[in-house]
Amino acid sequence: MTSVRLLGVPMDLGASRRGVDMGPSAVRYTDLRDRLEKLGHVVEDSGNVSVPFREDAARGAQRGAKFLGAITDVCTDVASRTRAALEQGQFPVVLGGDHALAAGSIAGAAAHLAARGERLGVLWVDAHGDLNTPGSSRSGNVHGMPLAALLGHGDTAMSSIAGAGPALQPTDVALVGLRDLDQAERTHIRRWGLSAFTMRALDERGVRLVMEEAIAIATRGTGGIWVSFDMDVIDPDEAPGVGTAVPGGITYREAHLAMEMLADTGKLLGLDVVEVNPVLDERNRTAEIAAELILSALGKRIL
Repeated sequence: MTSVRLLGVPMDLGASRRGVDMGPSAVRYTDLRDRLEKLGHVVEDSGNVSVPFREDAARGAQRGAKFLGAITDVCTDVASRTRAALEQGQFPVVLGGDHALAAGSIAGAAAHLAARGERLGVLWVDAHGDLNTPGSSRSGNVHGMPLAALLGHGDTAMSSIAGAGPALQPTDVALVGLRDLDQAERTHIRRWGLSAFTMRALDERGVRLVMEEAIAIATRGTGGIWVSFDMDVIDPDEAPGVGTAVPGGITYREAHLAMEMLADTGKLLGLDVVEVNPVLDERNRTAEIAAELILSALGKRIL
């Protein structure tokens, strides 16, 4: 039995396409809480963090990063709540909302472990690298920047949410499912020494072998794993309701295998499930998949 805390982050400030702010509600509508409780978990739904309207958030905009000030404020709140949940022995499940929120959730988890002298391992499961900075981004969309910030790059305020130093070390991070990178992100992956598994790696080696290696990276000398799962890693034919769809993703079953393998480690501390966009979905299909993946990460099995 696990004590689970649900936290919604209804934010679409990091994206140019609207709609992912409704993602937390869409996932909750799948009866996620009841289904987790039927698995034997104790569940607390702590509601949503407060996110400003775009019109108000625009006042904190910065060059090269739209709504950066407001997003950083939201992420700071998310970090505080995530850290508090972990300190109370709970398993945080953060529902998004755009992927910029991970600059907060992961910072909170990293700060929790740092207080015990431990590091956090991260699996970033996503079609995109999210490794831009305000100086390298072509769009200025902050949902393409959170992992760079967590590694200590880019805007100082966002990159220091976890404390004075970077939240993460490159050697503790594995990116899985990449298939849409810009040139700056390719450069950053090489320059920063990140382990990146593209769709080619998954096609050639299969999900099991890639996940075994990614988990080994994230658990080597760390105090636990955080998984940041962007629903756009799944092929849009199966999960159409996402913020930034890219053809050629992993299958429904491959996504479940990944989550089941993470649950098997016994080292999963929490997770984000982000970029669910009900505006682009079909009968809440993508939100339903998101809920099912959360259940797999928390122990649901076929047999």
